[in-house]
Amino acid sequence: MVKYGLDYTRCRWILPLLLGIGVIFGIIALAGRGWLESQTFPYVNQASLWESCTRPDQGGQWTCDSLMNYAWGRAAAATYLVGFLLLVICFALAIIAFAIPTLRFNFIRGIGGLLFVAAVFSIMGLVIYPVKFTSEMRLSGTNMFSWAYGFGWTTAIMEICLGFFFCCLPNYEDQILGNVKPTYFYSSP
Repeated sequence: MVKYGLDYTRCRWILPLLLGIGVIFGIIALAGRGWLESQTFPYVNQASLWESCTRPDQGGQWTCDSLMNYAWGRAAAATYLVGFLLLVICFALAIIAFAIPTLRFNFIRGIGGLLFVAAVFSIMGLVIYPVKFTSEMRLSGTNMFSWAYGFGWTTAIMEICLGFFFCCLPNYEDQILGNVKPTYFYSSP
């Protein structure tokens, strides 16, 4: 990417594409019902960011309780949702930043800073949820934090990594724009 610069049409959209993948993972985490699941038989517990469901036995009906009735449930959902909304804003700003012909590197660095703020909010929600859920909710059997919770952590990790890329990209402004003379290691006699 640095060899051809961000003017190379295929490389120009890699970072916004990765942000878009992060948005998709965030949607999966927000909508997924697999934040917590029973690990062993009988499978009687299942939870999402929004509700906790239990059933008395393997073939029984699920009974769901909203986690929004708890202050910690509202806090976990709100902080993760704020982090996700900041990620969506960063995605829109990245599309705008890379769509204009002349890159504004300070604008790109601002997107990186906003991604770090989004990561902080996402991680706060991802930490509040398991700590308070396991201490305040009545669980039976062996349970595990499952796939949707993993997508939430993947989104947070992507926010951190992409924040570094967006913040460090302006340091290579001259190389990206082609303003540096090439150095040759071979000299003729």
